Amino acid sequence: MTITFGAIGGGRRTRFFLRLAAALPDRLRVSGVVTRGEESGARITGEWGVPAFRSVGELLRHERPDYVTAAVPWPAMPDAIRAVAEHEMPVLAETPPAPDLDGLRALWGDVGATGLVQVAEQYLLMPGHAARLALVREGVIGEPTSVQVSSTHLYHAVSMIRGLLGVGFEAAEVRAGAFAAPLANPLVAGGWTGDGTPQQLTTTIATVDFGGRMGLYDFTENQWWNPLRMRRIVVRGSTGELVDDRVVRLLDPATPVESHLIRRDTGVDLSLEFRDLKHISFDGRVLYRNPFDGSGLSDDDLAVADILERTGAWARQEGPAPYPLAEACQDHLISLAIGESARTGGAVTTGKEAWAG
Repeated sequence: MTITFGAIGGGRRTRFFLRLAAALPDRLRVSGVVTRGEESGARITGEWGVPAFRSVGELLRHERPDYVTAAVPWPAMPDAIRAVAEHEMPVLAETPPAPDLDGLRALWGDVGATGLVQVAEQYLLMPGHAARLALVREGVIGEPTSVQVSSTHLYHAVSMIRGLLGVGFEAAEVRAGAFAAPLANPLVAGGWTGDGTPQQLTTTIATVDFGGRMGLYDFTENQWWNPLRMRRIVVRGSTGELVDDRVVRLLDPATPVESHLIRRDTGVDLSLEFRDLKHISFDGRVLYRNPFDGSGLSDDDLAVADILERTGAWARQEGPAPYPLAEACQDHLISLAIGESARTGGAVTTGKEAWAG
């Protein structure tokens, strides 16, 4: 099955999608790209061999794909989503779907009822997180009661917290604080800086209380890239705990046992196979199997390719919705509350919004 999608935007994220389609030509294909200017469109056509257009209507007249991705700056995202939905075409929007709460509410009022909008929130599709989620949903550590994420920022981290806790649209009380401390920052999105001098970087820590279940958010500026800050994920349950790749749980009332999540990566040391992730197992059984075996893609690439393919299956009515607009709106609602609480120093409680149903 080859999923075909169009794209809006000529920036880094659209090029990410184009790169994955080029790496997986039997699984993903791009019908065309909508860019604001002819020059950027010509560059994309020259680099990737896909046609460029000035409008969604022009893109769809050329060919009607399974869906259209929208990867534009935050302020432009709501109108890009509306432009696709107006053509009754499924759309996969980059995160977040709108920059602020007013924008989320207005967007939901315009397109929420159409059921046409999914959001490219891929973090729980990353191999390690997907394996952890499967383990938690099996009940291996009992009922999940708290999740600690120190890895990625705001709505991405909130999606992980909500997903691992199994939280829906419940009200949440957020308490956040921020502080600056010296930290070397030698690697950024543009590459190695050549400067190891510590600089003042801000860490934001927040608790998100869902009423009996809790999330802890901990993020330092540029933590995605900075090799001097490790990533941590902790899921605490009623009969055990998961810490990164370690799992402790109660086998019987007098027997706590520990197991590990084990990756099988080929091409390492004396493995002469192609460099690739094969699977992640737990106590001898596979929790996650690479859906793009043989591609050699990174974990993040695998997750993005997975949501691109899942969106295509959903658009063809051959699979469930991968991440509906309502879920993304709720993630960003809570992330906005984290920012507000960190700025004001006071607690912020989220209310029930229209997308909660």
